[in-house]
Amino acid sequence: MTIIELLDRLRDLNVTLWAEGDRLRFQAPQGALTDELRAALAGHKAEVLVLLQEAATATQAEHAPIPRAPLGDRLPLSFAQQRLWFLDQLEPNSPLYNIVSAVRLIGRLDTSALQRSFDAIAERHAALRTTFAIVDQQPVQVIAPPAPVDIPFVDLRSLPTAERAATAQELAGKKALQPFDLKRGPLLRVTLLQLEETEHVVLFTMHHIISDGWSIGVMIRELATLYLAFANGRPSPLPELPIQYVDFAVWQRQWLQDQVLDQQLAYWQQRLHGAPTVLELPTDRPRPPRQTFRGATLPLDVPPALSQALNTLGQRHGATLFMTLLAAWQTLLFRYSGQDDILVGSPIANRTRKELDGLIGVFVNTLVLRTDLSGNPTFGELLRRVRQVALDAFAHQDLPFERLVEAIQPVRDLSRSPLFQVVLVLQNAPAEAVELPGLALQPIAVTSGTAKFDLTLSISEQANGLVGALEYNTDLFDQTTIERMISHFQALLAGLAADPEQRIGDLPLLSEAERHQLLVEWNATAADYPQDMCLHTLIEAQAARTPAATAVVFEGETLTYAALDVRANQLAHHLRALGVSSETHVAICMERSLDLIVGLLGVLKAGGAYVPLDPAYPAERLRFMLEDTQARVLLTQQRLLDALPETGAQIVVLDAHASLIWQESAEPVCSGVTPENLAYIIYTSGSTGRPKGAMIPHGGLVNYLSWCAQAYNITEGNGTPVHSPIGFDLTVTSLFAPLITGQRVMLLPEDQGLDNLGAALAPDAALSLVKLTPAHVDLLNTMLPANTLAGRANALIIGGEALRAETVDAWRAFAPDTRLINEYGPTETVVGCCVYEVPPTGDVDSVIPIGRPIANTQLYILDRHLNPVPLGVAGELYIGGDGVGRGYLNRPDLTAEKFIADPFSTRPGARLYRTGDLARYQPDGTIDFLGRIDHQVKVRGFRIELGEIEGVLSEHPAVGEVVVVAREDTPCDTRLVAYVVEEQGNKGTKEQENLEPRTQNLEPRE
Repeated sequence: MTIIELLDRLRDLNVTLWAEGDRLRFQAPQGALTDELRAALAGHKAEVLVLLQEAATATQAEHAPIPRAPLGDRLPLSFAQQRLWFLDQLEPNSPLYNIVSAVRLIGRLDTSALQRSFDAIAERHAALRTTFAIVDQQPVQVIAPPAPVDIPFVDLRSLPTAERAATAQELAGKKALQPFDLKRGPLLRVTLLQLEETEHVVLFTMHHIISDGWSIGVMIRELATLYLAFANGRPSPLPELPIQYVDFAVWQRQWLQDQVLDQQLAYWQQRLHGAPTVLELPTDRPRPPRQTFRGATLPLDVPPALSQALNTLGQRHGATLFMTLLAAWQTLLFRYSGQDDILVGSPIANRTRKELDGLIGVFVNTLVLRTDLSGNPTFGELLRRVRQVALDAFAHQDLPFERLVEAIQPVRDLSRSPLFQVVLVLQNAPAEAVELPGLALQPIAVTSGTAKFDLTLSISEQANGLVGALEYNTDLFDQTTIERMISHFQALLAGLAADPEQRIGDLPLLSEAERHQLLVEWNATAADYPQDMCLHTLIEAQAARTPAATAVVFEGETLTYAALDVRANQLAHHLRALGVSSETHVAICMERSLDLIVGLLGVLKAGGAYVPLDPAYPAERLRFMLEDTQARVLLTQQRLLDALPETGAQIVVLDAHASLIWQESAEPVCSGVTPENLAYIIYTSGSTGRPKGAMIPHGGLVNYLSWCAQAYNITEGNGTPVHSPIGFDLTVTSLFAPLITGQRVMLLPEDQGLDNLGAALAPDAALSLVKLTPAHVDLLNTMLPANTLAGRANALIIGGEALRAETVDAWRAFAPDTRLINEYGPTETVVGCCVYEVPPTGDVDSVIPIGRPIANTQLYILDRHLNPVPLGVAGELYIGGDGVGRGYLNRPDLTAEKFIADPFSTRPGARLYRTGDLARYQPDGTIDFLGRIDHQVKVRGFRIELGEIEGVLSEHPAVGEVVVVAREDTPCDTRLVAYVVEEQGNKGTKEQENLEPRTQNLEPRE
């Protein structure tokens, strides 16, 4: 039993219905409600409640009939017309608000009857004869006297049969894009196309200022009625209209004020208070600064069985089909954007009074439906939330959207629509073919090539299920992206219909093929490497192969591989005597020198894990790292002793104790270290707070270096320069990759910064690679003449922070023949886990991709519920595979938070590292870096937690509030800026006067 049949039965039985909140109440004669009627009433409960809400609204408005307005030269515009007129003034000659429709006429057409029908419709509806003028600087309606409607005729029968329908669509598209002149009119255009002897198409286009979607139905119905009468020689059977649109406009302005307006405004202002103004959907291109409204449309169909299941689901939860679709649509937007406060616009007919039903005019209003999706509710729970949102909105639907925007005054942004950017339209009274004697009228779809919003989902109920279309802004989205979105929405509908008690974060979106591609195909990185070896054993093996080759160079001094191996063995024996073995933490605080390399290798040979301490660090940070690691031994140099904090570690001064150390045995140490043992602990982040010690085993390090040696062709160059501190994991590449391949390491002095690096890049240097941050590249570009890096380095490896287009431009200017490789990887997963080689020519995005995973590495982009996000959608980047470190030293809580079980691996104990970085997949599997999910920033490769700096500053008694941001007022010169609000009642001592907002320049030590 349909709802119409049910209501007719109830009316015949004198059953009275009313709503009490969410409960449906009724009063009926004894025995009137049979079991069948009770069941039908329960099944249609949601629809009945909505109708009662709408009826209540209509009753509230219908205190008296809308009167006829006195004609004159100052006929006001309705609120909707006023907004459309204003938009036309801002952007004249725009086709955006053109409404185009088409009707196919099958049969023998009486063109005279058709002409008379349109003439009669234009005479009946003054809105079709309305133009707009300005009187005393205010827009007014001007109604012209009735006149014949101009109907141009286009005969397409001369074209091949196969081309006629496409040509008709093309002509309809052109008509849709032909602008109107609101001042001169006419604002209705009709064109008659003939495709066959018995097939015509009528195109009619109206400006939205005189029409809406409901009006199209009115026009087609009246066209059919009048054509039937005129074709048979009868007069018009249509009754006179009780009012005209202008009467409504006058009445609306008089009625919607004072208490009525205040009540409506109060609800919407409260409802939209604090609402987000932007829905951050993933787009294929940056949003242009001004909307062009270019658009396209793709079809979306829902099979009959699924359509019925959605109807049934809604009825079980007391919701209409519209509410069910809205909840599903907002779920998709939640999954795409990651936001859980979603605003969707939805048009309503807004014809709450009987005399408006048969009028042509712009009555449609737009409701802003704001839903809270937080807490990852089940779909059933979300549907209950959406139902209440919709019922409340329907009860306050009389406030014109134009007045709402005027009252709320959102921040004006020409790049997007105010309040919402996504729309849902449900047409539950679909247009049907009209049969006339000898002639059938069939509405046909016409696309306008425009899009008023980012996305508009339109769905109508048909006999064969739900039929719809997704209109999209082509400035933002590619067709393939929208095709994927449609498939994800269809999968989502099927999933929630099958199990509405699934949580919305777990509802299916991806097809099996998509899931396999994201999880398996793009992570097929298995490659051989010496899994049974450690870093120092790789170097030992290389020393055995090339004992006489130069291993390390520093200020004219050199060490051969044989000499390096012997010295490291001697130091290892010395360290073993001091108690160093596997998993022992050995701190190294040394400036660059030959002894530094001996120290690093000696620690590894002894079985220990080295902990690099930068001599330039503040004493407090050094003290913390020594205490946190409980370092058993500290290796250092004589000149650094006075600057070191007190420590319980045994101090080995490598240069002062040389005579003692070099008396040790030169034979290798049998440490028993395996690839599972630690190689180093590097402290990261904690710019002002508590640093974190990332623990890296030999196995992951060997995997990275083995891959690196091949991918970067280390053997084809003359080694690599080292210009960064060993506490900066960027150095791992340039320090150890040469030593496992027989190349040399050139240590650059620390006191001359990048000048030494520029000098090392001498003509014909042919270095294997140079590892840099983007800031280094920008600085080198200012030091070296254009096109002078050719032959000086085979590759520039960029790491530490995001690579941008400006740096690529600099590289192309001074190093056009040198490979530029963007290497991404947190310290927690061994230096680099993802690479992208920048092409030497062609356009690049503002931020360069980070590429694809390296050998034996898996990368997953997941949402907050650890589900893989669709291609193009932003999610958090997780890293799996052989490079994942052990965790953070002495931080079990943080380790458990950041190093989680790998849900996609069958390997026992496999873990993922959650990076905190936002990323997304490009269609070819390349990964884009999008930024952070927290307040961490990177400046010249150094991780900085802004919150930690704010915490330290807020401890000062003069500081009430403080915000720290990273700013780049000068290109390639990022500075931290602190904004301070003085504490209330502060007297302003001289010490406190130093708290004026200032910038902190983080110059690279190198």
